Amino acid sequence: MSPDMKAWLAIAGMALVTYLTRAAGLFLSSRMNLSPRGEAFLGALPGSILTAIVAPAVLAQGTPEALASAITVAVAAWRKNLPLAMLAGVVAVYVLRLILN
Repeated sequence: MSPDMKAWLAIAGMALVTYLTRAAGLFLSSRMNLSPRGEAFLGALPGSILTAIVAPAVLAQGTPEALASAITVAVAAWRKNLPLAMLAGVVAVYVLRLILN
């Protein structure tokens, strides 16, 4: 078997396993009865996981990036518009890098 074929089989296998774990999770969660407290806990997980992943990376980059991240969060909270917040963050990091570096 050629190396290219092995790579494609590995990719297909990983895609299948990823799909099956997600489908099984949805299947099982649709059959569970959660309390309101359990639902609130699961609803808060994506935000907390994202924060735990992003915060160390942002703070390790430097002052312009940390300030731009704060601006992005502020615009997202103020305007409730994710594309606008992303644009504000990109512009902010560009301008802050010009000013502070």
